[in-house]
Amino acid sequence: MAEWLEFTLALAAFLGGHILPRLGGLRERLIARVGRRTYFSLYGGLSLVLLGWLILATGDAPRVQIWPHHIWMRWLVNLVMPFVFVLVLCGIGLRCPNTLGSKQGADFTPADPGFAAVSRHPLLLALMIWSSAHLLANGELAHVILFATFAGFPVAAIWAFDRKSARQMGDSADALFAQTAWLSLRPLLRRHWWRQNLRLLAPRCLLALLFWMAALHLHNAVIGAWPFP
Repeated sequence: MAEWLEFTLALAAFLGGHILPRLGGLRERLIARVGRRTYFSLYGGLSLVLLGWLILATGDAPRVQIWPHHIWMRWLVNLVMPFVFVLVLCGIGLRCPNTLGSKQGADFTPADPGFAAVSRHPLLLALMIWSSAHLLANGELAHVILFATFAGFPVAAIWAFDRKSARQMGDSADALFAQTAWLSLRPLLRRHWWRQNLRLLAPRCLLALLFWMAALHLHNAVIGAWPFP
């Protein structure tokens, strides 16, 4: 069991860093004391450190294969990753309440939901798709635990955010849920939606594809895993 100690500690620290601040109103008290910007800057830095430790610990964990790797699994990851980057870049600053990365203080307008019509939780959905695809492509026990954890978190977070919206917004939440979705491709088929959002989303989509290409070619150097089939 000692071989799994570092991985267990790193996973517990990473999960604890995301769960503990939400218990007993601790996060709200810290924000009130140090300010929102300072809190999230420190919290973000700590999260990155814990994530880095978890990734290193996963790579050093004992190799216990649960299922074999096949070439088509890499094809699946490479096919979904451009969409993941588009979700992230288009989801930053989303004009939608109660979701990761939403624009603070922005009012949701049902007649013009923006990218929220495609997904009202694009960053969480991106995390779910990324982790699920990598879960399938990495069948060793430590990686299965890692990516299964990452896949489960956004499901719980989306459910919690939607409940919060329903509680805070009351009857007006019906318009939010009617004009948005977890994921819907219907807006992409509507000319009116493109006229409203093309100017904002086109440069973000282009930037997302550039980031995807950079991540693909740097994957082996940074992560230590060859991404190409």
